[in-house]
Amino acid sequence: MKRARLIYNPSSGREAIRRRLPDILDFLEEAGYETSCHATKGKNDATIAAERAAAHGYDVVIAAGGDGTIYEVVNGLAEKKRRPMLGIIPCGTSNDFARALGIPRSLGDACEVITNGRTKRIDLGRVNDRYFVNIAGGGSLTELTYEVPSKLKTMLGQLAYYVKGIEKLPSLRPTRIRLQTRDKVVIDDEIMLFLVANSRSVGGFEWLAPNANLSDGLLDCLVLKKTSLPDFVRLVTLALKGDHIKDPNILYFQTDYLKATPHDTGTVLLNLDGELGGQLPCECRALPGHLEVFVP
Repeated sequence: MKRARLIYNPSSGREAIRRRLPDILDFLEEAGYETSCHATKGKNDATIAAERAAAHGYDVVIAAGGDGTIYEVVNGLAEKKRRPMLGIIPCGTSNDFARALGIPRSLGDACEVITNGRTKRIDLGRVNDRYFVNIAGGGSLTELTYEVPSKLKTMLGQLAYYVKGIEKLPSLRPTRIRLQTRDKVVIDDEIMLFLVANSRSVGGFEWLAPNANLSDGLLDCLVLKKTSLPDFVRLVTLALKGDHIKDPNILYFQTDYLKATPHDTGTVLLNLDGELGGQLPCECRALPGHLEVFVP
């Protein structure tokens, strides 16, 4: 019998995971998984729990929650020599990573993806000493995701991000940043934001990085140049279909390495999978096939 450690955020999905926990454990036990669980209690708790699960020889670690929970669990596993397989039960606000893998929102169906046993090796991204599975970014707009209070996300779901976004739009200001790959400077100018994507589904947009592939060994980089508020709103509508990358205000390219350096003395914060991930300068690297994940 395989041993599984379920690490779950009890407030995710308007607290749906807390209500359905007995059903999830029964489902996994019936499928032959000796399962124990850990409820997260605060920041970085899921990382510590994942580190312990790897150290104790668990075969599978299951992250039940939103993208933030998955981010913390991945950071607990990424540096381990022996990394358990990762299962995902999506019950957060955006569930970008689960959507990119095609994992269903239904808790029962998500459990079935794990018990069916099909896995895939995927890339991770590393930014300085932290890891991300879906997206890294810098610039004032990227601060939006971790500025939304968890209580508001629990109450309103995805709507919470739109509420905060509308509030923040008038104050958006460009930042001068130098971006360079291994062999050239891509841009050295004022920009609104830059994103480094591992999958194509980011921030609720299913086609924000339309050419991204979780297993190609590359990161997809998107830069929004200095632009006006009306142009920004127009680009958001184009992004719904993936047509934004054709716009002259957007720079889109692929690389396995990117260095980002700010020009002024102001602080430019980093967003990793929706969580605060330090600040610039930073170096981003792709880690090919670094993690084995259950997929449909």
